[in-house]
Amino acid sequence: MSEQSAAKDNPNPNPNPNPWVKLGLDLGPLVVFFIANSQFGIMTATAIFMALMPVVMFLSWRLHGHIPVMLWVTAVLVAVFGGLTLYLDDERFIKIKPTIINAMFAIILLVGQLRGKILLKTVMGAAFPPMHERGWQIMNRNWIVFFLAMALINEFVWRSFSTDTWVSFKAFGFTIITFIFAMAQTPVLMKYQIPEGSTEGESSEKVKD
Repeated sequence: MSEQSAAKDNPNPNPNPNPWVKLGLDLGPLVVFFIANSQFGIMTATAIFMALMPVVMFLSWRLHGHIPVMLWVTAVLVAVFGGLTLYLDDERFIKIKPTIINAMFAIILLVGQLRGKILLKTVMGAAFPPMHERGWQIMNRNWIVFFLAMALINEFVWRSFSTDTWVSFKAFGFTIITFIFAMAQTPVLMKYQIPEGSTEGESSEKVKD
C-alpha cells in the first residue's frame, strides 16, 4: 500500500499530525518493550513488540492519513528479526535489528546522494519547512553519518553489556541521542529555509555557504 493510496482510503486523514501523538506512536512500543522485558524477559518482550507494530501502523494510517516509509521498513525488519529470535530462541537477532536498520538507512541515503537524489527530502520533506537544495544535501549527509554512528553504537552496547542494559538503551538512549541530533540540525534549517512567499531561486542569492 502506498502512502497516497493509504491517504485516499482513509476517511479522516490529518496532514498536520499532533507532534505529541506522533511521539507517542514512536515511543509507545519501545516503552512497552522495556516494561515487558523487565517483567517477562526478552523473548516475551520481543513477541509483544512484534504484535504492537501492526497496531502502530494502523493508528498512523488512521491519524495521519498514511504509513511512513520508515515505519514500513521498521515493521518488516521487526517481523523478520523478531521472528528469528523467537523461532531460534536466540536473542542476538533482535539485538542486531537496530544495527541492520540504521546501516540500511545510511546506505540508502548514501547511494541516493551519489546518484544525485536526496532521498531524505522525499521521505521527510513534509516534516520540514521548504528548504534550499544545498540544505537538503547537508541534512542528507548528516543523517548518513548519524545512522552509521547509531549502527556502531548499537553493536558496541549489545556486545558489551547485559540484555537489560541493551533494552534500556534501545528504549531511552536511542531516543535521547536522536532528539539531540535532530535539534543540532536547527542551524541548517534556519540557514537554508526558504522564506514564506519567496521562491528558491530568489532566496538562494541570500544564502552563502
